[in-house]
Amino acid sequence: MKSESSKLTSADAAIAKFKNAFEHALYYRRGQAAQSASENDCYVALAYAVRDYLIERWYKTTQTHFETNPKFVYYLSAEYLIGPQLTQNMLFTDTTNTAHQAIRQIGYDIDRLVAQDVEPGLGNGGLGRLAACFLDSLATLDIPSMGYGIRYEYGIFNQAIKDGWQVERPDEWLLLGNPWEFPQPDNMVEVKFDGHTEAYTDKKGNYRVNWVPNYIVRGQPYHILVPGYKTSTVNMLRLWGARASREFDFEVFNVGDYARAVDAKILSENITKVLYPNDNVPEGQKLRLKQQYFFVACSLQDIIRRFKLRNNDWDQLPEKVVIQLNDTHPVVAIPELMRLLVDESQLEWDSAWRITQKTFAYTCHTLLPEALEKWPVALFQYLLPRHMEIVYEINRRFLDVVRAYFPNDPERIARMSIIEEGQDKKLRMAHLAVVGSFSVNGVAQLQSDLLTQHVFADFYALWPEKFNNKTNGVTPRRFVKLANPGLADLITSKLGDGWLNELNRLEQLEQHIDNADFRRTWRNVKQQNKQILADYIREHNGVQVNTDSIFDVMVKRLHQYKRQHLKALHIITLYNRIKANPDIDIVPRTFIFGAKAAPGYVMAKLIIKLINDIANVVNNDPVVKDRLKVVFLANFNVSLAQKIYPAADISEQISLAGKEASGTGNMKFALNGALTVGTLDGANIEIRDRVGAENFFLFGLTTDEVFALKERGYNPREHYDRNSHLRQAIDQIRSGYYSNGNTELFKPLVDGLLDHDPYMLLADYASYIEIQDRAEQAYRDVDQWTRMSILNTARCGFFSSDRTIREYCDDIWKVKPVKVEV
Repeated sequence: MKSESSKLTSADAAIAKFKNAFEHALYYRRGQAAQSASENDCYVALAYAVRDYLIERWYKTTQTHFETNPKFVYYLSAEYLIGPQLTQNMLFTDTTNTAHQAIRQIGYDIDRLVAQDVEPGLGNGGLGRLAACFLDSLATLDIPSMGYGIRYEYGIFNQAIKDGWQVERPDEWLLLGNPWEFPQPDNMVEVKFDGHTEAYTDKKGNYRVNWVPNYIVRGQPYHILVPGYKTSTVNMLRLWGARASREFDFEVFNVGDYARAVDAKILSENITKVLYPNDNVPEGQKLRLKQQYFFVACSLQDIIRRFKLRNNDWDQLPEKVVIQLNDTHPVVAIPELMRLLVDESQLEWDSAWRITQKTFAYTCHTLLPEALEKWPVALFQYLLPRHMEIVYEINRRFLDVVRAYFPNDPERIARMSIIEEGQDKKLRMAHLAVVGSFSVNGVAQLQSDLLTQHVFADFYALWPEKFNNKTNGVTPRRFVKLANPGLADLITSKLGDGWLNELNRLEQLEQHIDNADFRRTWRNVKQQNKQILADYIREHNGVQVNTDSIFDVMVKRLHQYKRQHLKALHIITLYNRIKANPDIDIVPRTFIFGAKAAPGYVMAKLIIKLINDIANVVNNDPVVKDRLKVVFLANFNVSLAQKIYPAADISEQISLAGKEASGTGNMKFALNGALTVGTLDGANIEIRDRVGAENFFLFGLTTDEVFALKERGYNPREHYDRNSHLRQAIDQIRSGYYSNGNTELFKPLVDGLLDHDPYMLLADYASYIEIQDRAEQAYRDVDQWTRMSILNTARCGFFSSDRTIREYCDDIWKVKPVKVEV
């Protein structure tokens, strides 16, 4: 009895402590009385109360790192989709139950306060979410590290659907402030732009260059705490906001030109105003390059400042610092570090280049040529004149190396050059990344192989030791524990605690697969999650869906290579079957889409319109009788993803083989027990290898078959002519069947498929329909489907971002954990 009383007392003390922290934050930090406080006031107070639990850990982490002077990982990424912070930080501080009880006792509805937690939209898709998963794992594994990025005032747009079309609205995530960030105006740095260079000879007779800028912008850091799970480590994400070096011109104001008095402020702050300005226009392209250089220049100054706190020998920089470039956006960091070393610190070129090459590592996230950034040399030289000179010198010396290894091969020289020659010269940022880094990795085995065989084949021939694979992973803390608490509790009941940090332990679930009660509970958890999503769909889309139907889900960034329009053709095919035979025996399906199209991507927006127009026809046809429902969920983000992944029965991963770098949504679905319908593309291959071919619905051309078909000459009309079901579906779209008789609306889409079809939808259509029919038959056997679902979860422990980060630490970064004791 004494033990039970002690536990009660301890719990009560924790609740009382939390109540005091909440009330203190409300009164003394928010400046509000309980009687007049709004829900947002109470949310901010709750956030501060939770954040305070991290402060001591963060302080101790900083102190430990200063005392031990370890090697640091600095992760440079233009995107971070960190998701809502409140529930995550309650989990990571072990205050979830305490907070719920404390807030309830005070008299507030904590669910309503949690709903106030705004999600920072600081990314566009998988790239930003992966970066956030990596920060989680770095902290959880006690790796000294920091993320750097941009504090976009307006993140990825909020998406609405109006008359079937995507409508972009500003993401005002900072409108009411952000309680999770710490502004650091004392650590502002200066960033130069434009201007010209002046050569001179230093006192030792060395050739030197001075950059004279036209204007200077200040970068103000804001840091967000990044805690580890079940550890004391709290790292940081440091985001940069742009400020003018002179925000207000008093003389101009005094003569009555009030607008021009703040021109400098507006022009400077525009740099971090919006995530990825539309670069279809020259000004947008210029602003995007400014963004990239701004955050890189700020970050490198900060990295060097931190390095110099405990070190003074430049040769030690690669021993204490490794900088990971997350795709090509931060690659301008390579010439910037050279500028800082050669121009600012007066190092000799060879020494500076040796240090630079040993400091940077590069991750390539794509196989699409258009995603391997190229900047017009004229624009780059205008904005960054000194960097252009440095790039030319890097390229000159690099091509000398190529000539030495491959003499008399001018075509190879042209292919490998950092500068793409032509009427409008381009700077190939991916080439610069490979040349300036000691490591180049892909993010799934197939993509890494294709990088060495095709994209970077010439570089691989020169430097095979640079290239490696690091298959992506996802954090199970957010995408299982937070997203799917019912499943997490079921797993814990069988495996005990600790599996969230040792995800390979999921394989022990296979020991329970023959237990009928376990399978029944597994199905019940899935059904509860489907009901949660069904309620959301009814509230936000006004559509009633059948939770006993197959939840067939495709949520991801909208791009033609991801082939959401192939899914649309499948829906039309099933719809036509019902229309032809109203009594057909068909398993009901709910098709769930979520995707944002880039504002300037016309074809992607047209595909969204097509999906919504198909939904309008199918959902309102009395012949269908609710056997098919099509739903497009607007504004897909991390918060919505946490509702969708746990509810899915089928995960659609149907990109053309050889186009998707990895994908991480495929991993999140599988970990939550969804079965994949997919091609042999990206990480699908590795998922299939682990879960077993019998638990994966494979279709479509292989990468080798895609290359061979293109080599022979692909004619999409042959498939259109041969397949009557495909022909019927395409003819319906073209005829205006789904667009109120408008035959022009989808003409660009149809013509593109019939005349070009670069992503080979028509070639894969028959195989796709066949595998979907097999998936339907499999779903009819409820017990067998449950077994397959369990095996998908049990065999996907490999896809933890903890495993990925361990591989980076061991193979690339050469860093060790540093335990923090509190």
